Amino acid sequence: MKPVYLVGRALACTLGNSLDTALERLHSPVAPAQTPASGVSEGTLPYQRISGNATEGGWDARARSLIADVAQAAGAAQAHAGALFIAMSCQDGDAAEKMQRDMDFHALSGRIGEWLDWRGPVYLCSTACTSGIQALLGACDWLQAGLGTEALVLGVELDNRLTLPGFEALQLLSSTGSKPLGLHRDGLVLGEAVAALRLSSGCEAPWKLLGGANVVDGVQPTTASADAVTQMCRVALANCGLEATEVDLIKVQAAGSPVNDAAEAEGLRAAFAPVPALVSLKPLLGHCMGASGVAEIALLLECLEKGHWPRYPERADPALEVQLAQQAPANLRRILASILGFGGSHAAVVLERSAV
Repeated sequence: MKPVYLVGRALACTLGNSLDTALERLHSPVAPAQTPASGVSEGTLPYQRISGNATEGGWDARARSLIADVAQAAGAAQAHAGALFIAMSCQDGDAAEKMQRDMDFHALSGRIGEWLDWRGPVYLCSTACTSGIQALLGACDWLQAGLGTEALVLGVELDNRLTLPGFEALQLLSSTGSKPLGLHRDGLVLGEAVAALRLSSGCEAPWKLLGGANVVDGVQPTTASADAVTQMCRVALANCGLEATEVDLIKVQAAGSPVNDAAEAEGLRAAFAPVPALVSLKPLLGHCMGASGVAEIALLLECLEKGHWPRYPERADPALEVQLAQQAPANLRRILASILGFGGSHAAVVLERSAV
């Protein structure tokens, strides 16, 4: 099969509306934007919001502006005749803002295709938080099947009237901040992101997408399964022809949930001995749900290529027997990037630094 390269990337997030801006603010004190808790409790909750975009035209106008800028920065013009894979877990944000009863994912993906004047096929991936990873897997399969040579994977997750209250009602949100694998972790901090990864089987670039896996264990619809995490890692590596010892870095989910972080750590310990270096982007971006896989990979690759690394002031929970790395591994070649989501979906992709 033809190799699939990551030839373009772009990101708008709470750190800024470009990857350059995000890196500039990476180590500055960036407090989560506060948003009214409109669901169950009173007061405010931490929320990582994209700033600096006018909202006078409503949800669609804001989304259109952000999507157009991010897609252009990732090289959408070169991929217009290829496939567009849209990843999101939110409902139609415009319909949610207007409190409409019916929300049509197909209509929203159609609007996004029109905003970008897309000429090729448009696919929508909506599998809760794993949407971005699933979209990458779909795009990789599409390219390796020879259906085209270019694809753009677009992750979109923007604030609306349903998401924050829904997570708050489930009592999954932190009132203090994101503490992945931390001793005092107490829940998720949600965030917004619009991110894009341009894939190509026709031109080379420093990073290749080798493949991956999705494992579903829906016994606990909102909780990760340690066994499924282990299986996800093993299947992803087998699909890429790799051994566990050939992975240098794992981009973990580690969203700060007391139960899910523990399940993820247990699953990783069973799949790897020893566990490779771990990195989490949640303290920087928040949990961007369906856009997480695309946004976190875009930021991670930028950090690695520009010599930046996240800082983790929170003490690791010793009971988990794993911790986040304080620096990038030397001679890093392969990354396993995973996201765990509602509905029991456990998804991962494997990236390899090429010889280019």
